[in-house]
Amino acid sequence: MMKFGLLIVFLSLILLPAQVLSQAWERMSAEDYIRKYKVIAINEMNLYRIPASITLAQGLLETDNGNSELARLANNHFGIKCKNDWTGKTYFKDDDEKDECFRKYDSPYESYVDHSLFLTSRERYRFLFDLDIKDYRGWAKGLKTAGYATNPEYANRLIKIIEEHSLFILDDQYIPNKVLIVNGSEIQTDTMMAFLEKAVDSIPSESFYLTFRRIYQNNGVKLILARKNDSYYKIASDFNIYSYQIPKYNELPKRGAPYDGQIIYIERKKKKSPYDYHVIMHWQTMHDIGQHYAVRSKALYRMNGMRKGTPLTEGQLIRLNKDVPLP
Repeated sequence: MMKFGLLIVFLSLILLPAQVLSQAWERMSAEDYIRKYKVIAINEMNLYRIPASITLAQGLLETDNGNSELARLANNHFGIKCKNDWTGKTYFKDDDEKDECFRKYDSPYESYVDHSLFLTSRERYRFLFDLDIKDYRGWAKGLKTAGYATNPEYANRLIKIIEEHSLFILDDQYIPNKVLIVNGSEIQTDTMMAFLEKAVDSIPSESFYLTFRRIYQNNGVKLILARKNDSYYKIASDFNIYSYQIPKYNELPKRGAPYDGQIIYIERKKKKSPYDYHVIMHWQTMHDIGQHYAVRSKALYRMNGMRKGTPLTEGQLIRLNKDVPLP
């Protein structure tokens, strides 16, 4: 009788939906989520001027602390749907309507990057970048006003999350264009593994494991984050390419050295982005935009009918894709 009872329990566990078992074994707390993704949120803040507190609060809310179906099975942390301009992977689930199309990513990191690009490349969010970086209340209310979510309590829920977990403290770490590197971080490991699965044949594995360089992708272009006291020669040696190619790929002076945390592409950038437009912020140059979207500055000037060196003005729309009309 005892054996029969154990058999029933065993069979019931086998027959439980995988989704239920996954939730039981892998469920994250808010603290777990913040610890795992706060570095990415700060990096995105420094690159795109979106408060880290807002990014993390949206991630916590949209994913139920990283436990939602969309986060676990599609790495989508911000509930971004496919839209007409999405050409990447997709995941279908019921939302406001039945069987809606959501963007699917190879890693949580890609979802965070896409969230930044989503906000900076759409006109309706432009006014948010006029707010102070520490005005998380203004950002929360502005996202609701711009139509990011349909829930009438969306702004209040973001503000409550930020204040409950003191996420506003992260906004004090805003340093334009500074990218943080944390060795051994789970964040970096997730990104690294997602990259290796896609690019194992394109980079010698022995080079990667000897140098411990963590590799990322933007617009399908491989990049790394420079280290303190790095040089073009060191980076080129690690990836078996010529040192002159590093400044060439990144449109940098031939003589010089990258700073700690600087984005450095290790292959040539693309001629266009999957996104349509970018709204200029007061400190940005065409080179900055090219580095953010992995698009060559020369191509950006050409598709916008501008000569190289033409000054940019705050609020100006820059076309990122030649297939869309000039603004």
